[in-house]
Amino acid sequence: MDRRGAFDYILLETTGLADPGNLAPLFWVDEGLGSTIYLDGIVTLVDAKNILKSLNEPIPSEIPSETPNQSKSYSNVNNEKHEHSGPHLTTAHLQISHADVLILNKSDLVTPEELEIVKERITAINGLAKLHITEFGATPKLEGVLLDLHAYDRVDFNLEEVKAKGHSHLDPTITTLTLTTPPLPPSSIPHLDAWLRSLLWDSTIPTPTSFTTTTNSSSSSTPSPEIHRLKARLPLTNNTTKTIQAVREIFEILDDVTPSPTPGTGTGAESVSESKSEFAKGEMENDLNSEGKIVLIGRNIRDVEGILLESFLNCVVEGMM
Repeated sequence: MDRRGAFDYILLETTGLADPGNLAPLFWVDEGLGSTIYLDGIVTLVDAKNILKSLNEPIPSEIPSETPNQSKSYSNVNNEKHEHSGPHLTTAHLQISHADVLILNKSDLVTPEELEIVKERITAINGLAKLHITEFGATPKLEGVLLDLHAYDRVDFNLEEVKAKGHSHLDPTITTLTLTTPPLPPSSIPHLDAWLRSLLWDSTIPTPTSFTTTTNSSSSSTPSPEIHRLKARLPLTNNTTKTIQAVREIFEILDDVTPSPTPGTGTGAESVSESKSEFAKGEMENDLNSEGKIVLIGRNIRDVEGILLESFLNCVVEGMM
């Protein structure tokens, strides 16, 4: 740390940190603050040989109401009946759910069939993260794989790929959920901000007339939604697009930097620089303004997809909040 001048890159190795979601907001700062340090991305190294054991950990014995039989039932991730607040949330779940990049290492120690099971399980938890399969932790290159991710600079997910990955039945603890929405009127942005605050800050799904959740009332047994990550591209009716990035309760609504196609003048894909993902080009070719896309990674959300979409349509699109 005696070096003078600017650093090119700072890597924080956080093996002992159970929850990276607590660290991300410290470095994810507003551009207006003029900080020279920004969060480039979160990389999680996954042990292909042992990850399923970690994800299937039984509920800790410290919980007073647990019995040996209950502990056994918690080790079965496909068991749909759970006590307390839902399926056991392990450290592995937290670290995978917050990742922008997943490095699936030790692939040489498992069979191709076992590797496929592991891939399906971890992408069901986090369908947004880029997945790289490695042996001995060796990646093909650093740039764009581990470094220079710019994960918080742009929203570049492919909705169809996310849907294909997010098999919610594979892991009931944390799920990747996708929503498709119509274009928003520009006047709906304050409603969008209020909707996000309710969902992310209060863990409630707002109704059109209040911030009282339809699934989280005191009389309901359904656990509150816990959103770990959220990304969205939302076209507006004035031919502009908003993007959303969120980690836990911290979120930003920004103007999209990707040029939108102009009707009658082609797709505009040729104006996208090489630094943009293939998704951005493909989305522009398919007329980005046709529908919005929201991806959520979190707990207690896999059974409320319809309620979340209805809440968004009523409270944001229709402005009934």
